[in-house]
Amino acid sequence: MSLFWRIFLLNAAVLTVATALLLLGPVTVSTPVLLAEAAVLGAGLASMLVANAALLRLTLTPLRRLTRSMAEIDLLRPRPRPAVAGYGEIADLIRTFNTMLDRLEAERAASAARALSAQEAERRRIAQELHDEIGQTLTAVLLEMKRVGDHASEPVRDELHQVQETTRGSLDEIRRIARRLRPGVLEELGLASALKSLADEVPTHEGLTVRARLEPDLPQLDPETELVVYRVAQEGLTNSIRHSAAAHADVTLRRSACGVELRVRDDGRGLRGAPEGAGIRGMRERALLIGAELTIGPGPAGGTEVALDVPVRKRS
Repeated sequence: MSLFWRIFLLNAAVLTVATALLLLGPVTVSTPVLLAEAAVLGAGLASMLVANAALLRLTLTPLRRLTRSMAEIDLLRPRPRPAVAGYGEIADLIRTFNTMLDRLEAERAASAARALSAQEAERRRIAQELHDEIGQTLTAVLLEMKRVGDHASEPVRDELHQVQETTRGSLDEIRRIARRLRPGVLEELGLASALKSLADEVPTHEGLTVRARLEPDLPQLDPETELVVYRVAQEGLTNSIRHSAAAHADVTLRRSACGVELRVRDDGRGLRGAPEGAGIRGMRERALLIGAELTIGPGPAGGTEVALDVPVRKRS
């Protein structure tokens, strides 16, 4: 039955009952209307309105729940779909909304996959150029300064040595940036070694000590899943360095009931209600690509904890 006919029949039922009471009951209306008759009619009208409101509220409750779900939905945080309730057009509307959510999430996942793939390709290109072009140029400059320094006088040699050290520091920084852009150790040695290297690469001058705790004999992950886990850990540590003012951070990778579990936890000042930035939204988009669940919140002892639960698909 359509929503129109349901509402119409509800109102018709209320009016029919009211008419029957007027016809069969002892109620009479004088001219002019007496005060007692007006009170009876007012009470009858109020009863009709209350009954009609109660019936309509009961009928339209599924629509109210659907409206609340529409206002709270976030494609980066999948939730259970609204339960199909009600009859006729209301149930069809909820089913259509759920189907629309499935389509939107699939389209968003596909577009996010293309964007992240292009981003990784661009990272590789920039890292390659940093390593091949700028890195080789600075290496040549170092060699040339060493050659000139060998034939220079003592005061000039000392100045050249200082310039050499500055150039060598810049070269090391460029190589570190290139490694962060393109984690070659992930492709060559695997996820565990890449996470250890990531923890060791945190600059000591940042005041943050990072410990990597990795369980042995972890389930085997496909390359796309390993890259997502690595990027989430990388972004979590970056946020700890830039925003948390933490002294210690832990990167933990362990086996879970359905796959593997990544935890990046620090002892900093926490989120403090700050809105999610591009980094966190990027982590959520990456988690959706592999069907993982990402939660970000306070840690057990304060600070911030980034948790990524990654399901491992069984191979047939």
